[in-house]
Amino acid sequence: MINKPMLGVAAAVLVVAGGSWYYLQSRQAAAPSAPAAVQTPLPPEPSEESATQHPLPAAPGNSASQAPLPALADSDAALRDALGQLAGAAAVKDYLRPDSIVRHLVVTVDNLPRQKVSAEKRPIVPIVGSFAADGDELHATLDPKNFARYQPLVAMLSKLDMQQLAAVYIRFYPLFQQAYQELGYPNGYFNDRLVQVIDVLLATPQPAAPIALVRPNVMYTYADPALEARPAGQKLLIRMGPDNAAAVKAKLMELRAAVTAAPPKR
Repeated sequence: MINKPMLGVAAAVLVVAGGSWYYLQSRQAAAPSAPAAVQTPLPPEPSEESATQHPLPAAPGNSASQAPLPALADSDAALRDALGQLAGAAAVKDYLRPDSIVRHLVVTVDNLPRQKVSAEKRPIVPIVGSFAADGDELHATLDPKNFARYQPLVAMLSKLDMQQLAAVYIRFYPLFQQAYQELGYPNGYFNDRLVQVIDVLLATPQPAAPIALVRPNVMYTYADPALEARPAGQKLLIRMGPDNAAAVKAKLMELRAAVTAAPPKR
């Protein structure tokens, strides 16, 4: 199903986001085809209107005393250093891909409300371990053992100060905005998209266990067509298990509050 929660999205989305694949993986043979997917409405596409819905708060401290931002193409080292001061250099090395960080974050955030996220553009390295299904190919369910694979990442995320993370985001925001416009939204405002994506992730349901799977091809998918048709970011949170998903949602709420004064939509 998809990547890890993103740099908390973008690291909780600046994180969510993430380190696995869009479909549930398995090394077993293929099973009969799944039922036809029920089409559910996807979140709206980014607005091309110039009006800003969620302007960023003012940068904390004396921004005039800060060093000038590097160019987007040369920003990886500076952003790694800034994030390393928050999460620790070891965590940044273990979880964050070292190249094109801003561009990969922007692409992944933009794709989380869609049904697929590009594995090649993920900002986070793949999670250690293999996906496990409980049962056989005809009657499989999501194995709770999978939840443990996400626990180290979620534990790291739970320790992050979202106010400090937001300060890093605000500091580097011109680069995120540039990458977003270059992605194909010349009139878009990236923070609006980030807030919209966080709201999509916060709306993720928690299906009752056990969660049935099918295997129409090489990879497992959710047996419930309505569940499989949900956005990629929501399916990742479901795959992480209820406890991990609740912890990630809590950090996303903190991040949302730090980058906008508006309450989340319910």
